[in-house]
Amino acid sequence: MNSVFHVSAVMPAILPFLIRLAAVPDIAVRSDLVELLILAADLSLPVDIDDERQVLLFGKDCDHPEREWCRAAFAAHASDLRALLEEGTLPDGLISVDDRECLLRAVEPQ
Repeated sequence: MNSVFHVSAVMPAILPFLIRLAAVPDIAVRSDLVELLILAADLSLPVDIDDERQVLLFGKDCDHPEREWCRAAFAAHASDLRALLEEGTLPDGLISVDDRECLLRAVEPQ
């Protein structure tokens, strides 16, 4: 992460690794990995250019191509991410309904 509101240009390159690593059931940092995936998914959503506050906080998409690259990485590994999110794969309470939806939106075509 570059800052609280921006993903770095390397995030798209590491997303496939993070997705696969988060799928490992007994890894000690699994909850942290899932949280990082959720944050990357949330921060990679397109910014509504008509929303002045969003543009001020996140910048314009044309100035942050890493967001589109992250969306492409999520889409390219959609099957792995969907498998991670299948019912019973993650322990109860590890991911909220809203966070699950955020990750699923990340794998859907924009």
